[in-house]
Amino acid sequence: MAENFSMELALPDLAATAELGARIAAGLRPGDLVALAGDLGAGKTTLARAILTALGVAENVPSPTFTLVQAYDTPNLKVSHYDLYRLKNEAEMRELGLDDALEDGAALVEWPERATLPDGLRVDLVCDGPVRRARLQGPARWQLLESTLV
Repeated sequence: MAENFSMELALPDLAATAELGARIAAGLRPGDLVALAGDLGAGKTTLARAILTALGVAENVPSPTFTLVQAYDTPNLKVSHYDLYRLKNEAEMRELGLDDALEDGAALVEWPERATLPDGLRVDLVCDGPVRRARLQGPARWQLLESTLV
């Protein structure tokens, strides 16, 4: 991944996670992939929900752990939410239609290390003791997050 942007910030509470989700949502465009990485319980689905809520999704946003993908038609952008935890191989990834999803909108991908994915914004969620941290990296255009989250 060509990393032209990187930053790290603390996510001490749900409000901070919601703010990060809103900022990511504000920058999302068709063709964008947001890779959400971290251990079990790190907050990947919570951040995905925050992004989708900021995009106008009013319905319940379940984790796509068992369905592998959930699609949402937001007012301005179609977004597909993937959870690759149960993915067994790359052939399964092709069957999930990521290329089509990126052609039609954006994708949020939990457990991105389980597949070969196109470049995008990567968010690594890490629990450092009682404080959760987000490490973000990606194309330079995501630099707008730095100015809005400081």
